[in-house]
Amino acid sequence: MPRPALHLAVEIDGDGAHPAAWRRAAHSPGELLTPRRLARVAAVAENAGFTLVTLEDSILPPGTGDGSGAVGRIGAVERAAFVAASTSVLGVAPVVATTYAEPFHVSSQLASLDHVSAGRAGWVVGVEGDPAAARAWGRPAVEGADALAREAHDGLRVVRDLWDSWEDDAVIRSVATSRYLDRSRLHAIDFTGETYSVKGPSIVPRPPQGRPVVLARPGLVPAGLADVALVDGATPAEAGGAAGAAGTPLAFAELEVALDTPGETARERIADLERYSPWETVPDRRRYTGPAAGLVDLLAELGGHVDGVRLRPLVLDEDLAVLSRLVLPELFARRIAARPLPGTTLRTALGLPRPLSRFTTDGAAALVREETR
Repeated sequence: MPRPALHLAVEIDGDGAHPAAWRRAAHSPGELLTPRRLARVAAVAENAGFTLVTLEDSILPPGTGDGSGAVGRIGAVERAAFVAASTSVLGVAPVVATTYAEPFHVSSQLASLDHVSAGRAGWVVGVEGDPAAARAWGRPAVEGADALAREAHDGLRVVRDLWDSWEDDAVIRSVATSRYLDRSRLHAIDFTGETYSVKGPSIVPRPPQGRPVVLARPGLVPAGLADVALVDGATPAEAGGAAGAAGTPLAFAELEVALDTPGETARERIADLERYSPWETVPDRRRYTGPAAGLVDLLAELGGHVDGVRLRPLVLDEDLAVLSRLVLPELFARRIAARPLPGTTLRTALGLPRPLSRFTTDGAAALVREETR
C-alpha cells in the first residue's frame, strides 16, 4: 500500500537555521521582531502549501551577543497567536518547555491558541537544560537528562489532563436558564508528581481539537503521550528506522536545507555566512545542500520512510522563496505531498483522530490503549 502524502513543516524562528542568517535577510535587523515581518513569512509558508510552521523558543535569548545572531525574541506562543490570526489554513506549533514554566499556564496558553486558530494549534515539547534558565525563572536548576525528561513527562501529562478536564459538552450557554456550563462535566485532574501537584480543572474550555497536536523528540516523553515524533537520520532509511522505533502515530524527519538560488549556489551562500559564524552540525541530522530538484528527489525518498519532514532553511528569505517556487509545486504535482484543505483542523490535516476526554468512559479506555502502545 502506498504511504499517505508527505506532510511538510518549516521552522520560521529568527532569520534562518544559520546563526548569521540575519546578514543575508531581506529586511533590516530592526525589523526581525515586528509583526509585519512575521506575517510576511507566515503568508509565504501558507501560500506555498506547508501544513504547519514551528516557532523555536526559550526564556534565554537566542544569540550570544557576539554579533552572530539575534539577541532577543518575542515569546513563541504570542507569535503563534499572531500567525494564527493572520492565516487561515496553516498549522502553528510553538516550542514550549515545562521545565520551569507552570503546566497549568502552558495548558491555558495552548488551549487559547487552539481556540484562536479554530483548531490549528500544535505544541513542540521543549526542555530548558541550561542552568541560566533556572536563574532566569528564579527556580532551582533541573539537572540531568532523567530529571529533564521527568519534568517534560509530568508537564505533558498535566497539560493533556487539563485539556480533558472540560468535557466537550460542558459549555451550555443557555440564556433561558442563565447557565453557562454544566459543572458535572468539569473535572479536577488531581495530579501528584515528584516535584509538584495540580488539582484542576482548567480555566479554559476544551480546545477545538480536543487536544492540540503534540510533537516531541523520541525518548523525551512516552510515545503514547505524543502525536508526532521529530526524528533525525543521516539517510532516509535511518530516519525511517528512528520513526519506527518512536512508537508515535506519526513521525517527521528533521532536515536542514541550503538551496541554490538564481545568483549563488548553496555552497557559496554557506561560505559567505561561515565567515562570521559556523553552522554547527547536529549528530545524525541530515543536511541537504544543492539545487531544488535534488531536494525534491530526497523528499520523495523520505516519503517512503516517514510521514512528514520539518525543514530548517539556511536563510528564510532566500530558501523559502526557492521552496515556494521550485520545490513544493513539484511535490504537489507528483503527489508526493498535499496541501492542507481550508476549514480543516491540524489534526484533520495530519490524519489524526480527535481524542475523547479521558474523563469520559470511552476516553478513559482510549487513554489506556495509548499508554500501553
